[in-house]
Amino acid sequence: MLPLNFERNRELKILCLGAHCDDIEIGCGGTLLKIFDEYNVESVKWVVYASNEIRKKEAENCAHHFLEGVDTAIVEINEFRDGFLPFHAVEVKEKFEEIKSTYSPDLIFTHYREDRHQDHRFLSDLTWNTFRNHFILEYEIPKYDGDLGVPNFYVDLQERYLRKKSEFLLQDFKSQAGKHWFDQETFFALPRLRGMESAARYAEAFYSRKVLF
Repeated sequence: MLPLNFERNRELKILCLGAHCDDIEIGCGGTLLKIFDEYNVESVKWVVYASNEIRKKEAENCAHHFLEGVDTAIVEINEFRDGFLPFHAVEVKEKFEEIKSTYSPDLIFTHYREDRHQDHRFLSDLTWNTFRNHFILEYEIPKYDGDLGVPNFYVDLQERYLRKKSEFLLQDFKSQAGKHWFDQETFFALPRLRGMESAARYAEAFYSRKVLF
């Protein structure tokens, strides 16, 4: 595997985009924890689009747990209706334009373009439409649809990052506890598979469509 490393003394600005309140944590939570440990992070902007009163509070708590220690952390939880983001296209696009006008990230995490959930696909499309000269990594969400693809960018993770990620998810998103897939086994299963694919024990995998080296 060929490694790609940011300069260690560079101050990174990171943008995390999620359609729903636990998407960022599930899709790239371990990678974020590793980056926060190993790199100099200037700021993180964490934006979620669909939520309700209960999930918004959970998402704020979980984001702050992940972002503890980051000097500048901006958490924005919007309240668009779950499953209807494409039908709020104008309003959601305006939110993207607001971000673009005030924040220029070095690294963007967003949804996988081929995800079967319409909210996920829509956000991925808007990410590429809005940020045309940025380093974008698309994360994956395991779910009932069975729509996992063939990623091409892997982040080797120590087990401690996955345990911390799982701990935060389970303690903060109590409203999701009744879902049959929302447990530690799921949060470890996909990273174990992606770890095997990348000659590691655990890894989170991403889809990188354009990289200039």
